[in-house]
Amino acid sequence: MPTANSTSYTTVQFLQRQAASLLLYQSILASEVGSTFLNLLQTIRYADVDGRDCLQAYGSYFQALASSHQTWEEYLIKQILIADNPFTKLAQQQEFSQLPPALVAAVKHDLQILQTLYECNSAVLSEWVQMATHLPISPVVWYREPEAVGIETGLMVSIPQLDNWGDAVEDLAIYYQLHGTGLFAQYPAFRWQSGQLVGIAYPDSVKLSTLVGYEWQKDALVKNTEFLLSGETALHVLLYGSRGSGKSSLVKALLNEYSHRNLRLIEVSKSELPDLPKIVEQLRGVPQKFIIFVDDLSFEEDDDTFKAMKVVLEGNVTARPENVVVYATSNRRHLIREYFTDRPNPKDNQEVHGWDTMQEKLSFSDRFGLTLTFEAADQKTYLQIVQHLAANINISPQDLEFKALQWATHHNGRSGRTARQFVDFLKADLAVFGDNNNIISES
Repeated sequence: MPTANSTSYTTVQFLQRQAASLLLYQSILASEVGSTFLNLLQTIRYADVDGRDCLQAYGSYFQALASSHQTWEEYLIKQILIADNPFTKLAQQQEFSQLPPALVAAVKHDLQILQTLYECNSAVLSEWVQMATHLPISPVVWYREPEAVGIETGLMVSIPQLDNWGDAVEDLAIYYQLHGTGLFAQYPAFRWQSGQLVGIAYPDSVKLSTLVGYEWQKDALVKNTEFLLSGETALHVLLYGSRGSGKSSLVKALLNEYSHRNLRLIEVSKSELPDLPKIVEQLRGVPQKFIIFVDDLSFEEDDDTFKAMKVVLEGNVTARPENVVVYATSNRRHLIREYFTDRPNPKDNQEVHGWDTMQEKLSFSDRFGLTLTFEAADQKTYLQIVQHLAANINISPQDLEFKALQWATHHNGRSGRTARQFVDFLKADLAVFGDNNNIISES
């Protein structure tokens, strides 16, 4: 590094060796922010004559931090809290005193290294880039205004205040046991896609308080979810009935109600149902509680996908995890399509025990421990939902009722979904045009 002073050269070389010696927390430097940080150190150490490589590397590092909406210091601490490695996984299942001493020693070693890297913040790197490239001024330093940072609590604050980060190892073990690690610590909702869990950054924001009209169904589902969160045996649930009655919204609203209590929601499409046993095994032993959500469930006559679901609903030789339940919605009470021709006729040339096959189809839905029925909304229920959703809209009750009924006539009939669509249109119409005299299309 001929263009920078020898002290900076020695420090950069030392930081590179430190980063390379991480034992368990290598993932922190494997992300875009971490890799651009390491690349910047490399270009500072071996800066070319005109320094273009070094400046480009600093630009990539700056952009990675800006895209993550974090400072380098925030990034490091948050990555420590969500790291997924042998220590964080074992800490979720065992008390700290039972963890292997070598594993604890490795964590202390890594935390001390990360403390050193933490001190190499963006301001320090900017100065080194200036020296390495002979710039008259140092490059712009990425930072966030204090009011934009927010109030951080817990380990986000306490770890940086320690003289030796290695002293935080026991507190970290407790944190992992309470909050989990990896994706489960980052996201409340997921979808199973192409054989892996994908975090959903912006899950549906529907809340239980906005769902009215099916009170006993909501109470039963909430109570069953409370069983799950309390560590008691919760039942798998089938929600079936009229379209647009709020079955799916009710399940998704549970996440917004209980995510702070470690509830997680995993959406699995019908095409991915053969992976259900694999998904369930990934969830075993982690601290979060999981609802596997299967929307609009039904099976065709020759569809064997339901067999994978039977394994999860009924279990097999492997014990069922107590932290996982399946909540499925359907418009069909009998989930497997049945025809009159399916019914055995002794005069026909067909399987000897045809009624056994018939009963297997009919009894599949019985394998859900709790079945909640959602009947089509009558006029009273429909208007109740509309009135609840439109509570903050400046419109007379008479006009609201008239327009709501008119909307249902011209659109999708009476249902919770229709009520939501009507109120959304009404709000938008009043906001844009300020006139509610003619909002219903005659088409």
